[in-house]
Amino acid sequence: MRVILERSTLLKSLNHVHRVVERRNTIPILSNVLLNADGASLQMKATDLDLEVTEAAGATIEQAGATTVPAHLLYDIVRKLPDGAEVMLKTDEDGNAMSVVAGRSSFRLQCLPQSDFPELSAGNFSHIFRLDSEALKGLIEKTQFAISTEETRYYLNGIFLHTIEADGGLKLRSVATDGHRLARAEMEAPAGSEGMPGIIIPRKTVGELQKLVDDPDVAVTVELSDTKIRFTIGSVILTSKLIDGTFPDYQRVIPTGNDKKLVIDRQTFASAVDRVSTISSERGRAVKLSIAEGQVTLTVNNPDSGSATEELAADYEADPIEIGFNARYLLDVAAQLSGSEARFLLADAGSPTLVQDEGDESTLYVLMPMRV
Repeated sequence: MRVILERSTLLKSLNHVHRVVERRNTIPILSNVLLNADGASLQMKATDLDLEVTEAAGATIEQAGATTVPAHLLYDIVRKLPDGAEVMLKTDEDGNAMSVVAGRSSFRLQCLPQSDFPELSAGNFSHIFRLDSEALKGLIEKTQFAISTEETRYYLNGIFLHTIEADGGLKLRSVATDGHRLARAEMEAPAGSEGMPGIIIPRKTVGELQKLVDDPDVAVTVELSDTKIRFTIGSVILTSKLIDGTFPDYQRVIPTGNDKKLVIDRQTFASAVDRVSTISSERGRAVKLSIAEGQVTLTVNNPDSGSATEELAADYEADPIEIGFNARYLLDVAAQLSGSEARFLLADAGSPTLVQDEGDESTLYVLMPMRV
């Protein structure tokens, strides 16, 4: 194999691909990136057996061929090469090593044979649809913060993507919950998504996807089956296994009868929560909201270090109520809201609270209260 390509082109593609590779691997080949030079492009592929990312970069192929080299090492070398450099990748006759040459710099990397590299066989995809990367980004970013990190409830370790009849039309909906909070976002269901199975996209896949959908003008092709999902975003193809589990009936925890309505300036509220929670020693410390007509008083008590209170003006006309929330969760939800105001629909101190975005009717959040 002998290939020449621009450093910036190689670096951009390696950046997308190398992140999938775990730093510590018991199987040596999984530390490597597969390089396949053919036609007019160099294809790079990396996998952790659950997730696979492939990208093709335009290159001058002087000799076609394929090999695998350590992914993080190659990325670090290319990252440290000077801007504008031309990089040559060439393998030895016996294929045991590959040279990376740029200007006066030369590196030799140990290779493992291409035949050892695992293939994440995709199987047949039952549903194919396209959507704007901006729309997909919205579905992910509005919900991913609520994904559970508790490994025992593995079926909550991802985003539940499904179609549902709502408001007289078919919606594509994403939901995530960790049992303490729930986030839901939706959009008009794209053509081809009708009848798709409800799927759970793993947390790591969601994280990689977030980094790939940063160009708003790119259309994303989504292919899925019961066990796998594939996203094609420009020259990048991301294939992932799905979480094999049943997502709980989230509709049951979304309250419908909450009649106490609190409307408050989002930025003012978030800043105040951030300030008073400085007193709390742990991340999970509760902030008490004492809500009365026209105002909200935030209180944090920490027996070890003291207390903090702050009063805020708010639009509230129902009976007074005192309710506690995890400060971190309040800040996470406030960060997702796009409107200038946050709308809280409350029932009582022990029931779930609904949070709506004044600027985006397609999203909603549910917060479980804490005892204070």
